[in-house]
Amino acid sequence: MGLFDRLLGSKAAANAAEANASKKPDNTFFLEPEASSSLGDVSFMKRSNTIRRTFPGTADNPGTKEMVAEVASMEARLDKVSEGLPGGDTVEQEINLTGGVPKPVKKTFAQQLSQAELEQRMKGSAVGVNVIGGPAAIKKDKEEQAATQNQPQITQQGAKPGAIDPFKAMAKDLRS
Repeated sequence: MGLFDRLLGSKAAANAAEANASKKPDNTFFLEPEASSSLGDVSFMKRSNTIRRTFPGTADNPGTKEMVAEVASMEARLDKVSEGLPGGDTVEQEINLTGGVPKPVKKTFAQQLSQAELEQRMKGSAVGVNVIGGPAAIKKDKEEQAATQNQPQITQQGAKPGAIDPFKAMAKDLRS
């Protein structure tokens, strides 16, 4: 296997490289996280600050409003909030006089309508509400349809579809 030893390197050369690597002294050392950062004074950033904000009152809620918050780099806490500011409103508790007993359900059932009652309700003004002219126009249309059904229908035999003979006749009428 001399061919593969030359291509992959000999075992003796690999052992010599490992020996040289182990002879180098270990000069590594570690810093504390706060000392190794380049952010500046870490203790200044970690301290908490008290922020006091004041707001003018409104017509509905007069008086000066104040909000005091303690803020640190990792947390924030609201110490004092005046009434009328968000987060400062007191929640009114709902008083339940029934003691948790639910109200009885009112049961309602549909009543059967007779055919006469149904027809009477259908005769009302609700029929044809969205028609222009209302029920009078509907009645007039029905009378006109009845009159046209009694008359004989006159049908005209037209030419083949796509023929231009009717247009030629119309053009002649316009010229004369």
